[in-house]
Amino acid sequence: MENPIFKTTKKGKKVRILRPWELKALINAIPKPEYKDKFEAMLYTGARFSEIKRVYKHKNWFQGTAIQLPNYKKSSFTERFIRLNPQGQRAITYFYRCKTNLPSYSTWDENLQRWAEKAKIGNEGICIKTTRKTWESWLVTCYPKNLEQIFLSQGHTQMVALKFYLMLPFSEQDKQDMKFYTDGWI
Repeated sequence: MENPIFKTTKKGKKVRILRPWELKALINAIPKPEYKDKFEAMLYTGARFSEIKRVYKHKNWFQGTAIQLPNYKKSSFTERFIRLNPQGQRAITYFYRCKTNLPSYSTWDENLQRWAEKAKIGNEGICIKTTRKTWESWLVTCYPKNLEQIFLSQGHTQMVALKFYLMLPFSEQDKQDMKFYTDGWI
């Protein structure tokens, strides 16, 4: 088993970047299908927690192959299109079938911690930002020639993305396994 990968946020908090085998174990540890649907919507969009909660309330933002996010006070972009691969399209469709939106920030964070322990991957660095940072890291690894499209879809400037998402120590097996999840994004 390889060492966990962490990235440090601007505020100094360690955030776990999942390897494919860890992601699979975590998804398998999530007890209810509706929770899995919410988790996968967070993963395959790479959206911020507040963004995905807004997406749930606005089904018209989902346009099949993308989600159109209008300008929001926390964003530096006037609007953003989150590109979705076929798995992301499925995840958003299932997310909209959920009876309720995501719970509070703290409750979702606690759920992630509990599921990580149940999955036996350890919960150090597992937090709400894990899905977003994992997804962008995987996209950058799988599509290095499409960095600008990835950064724009994720709502990052090139400087932020270069600082946080390049040069991660994924093994060749990790890279091969990521393709199952990222296939069709471009």
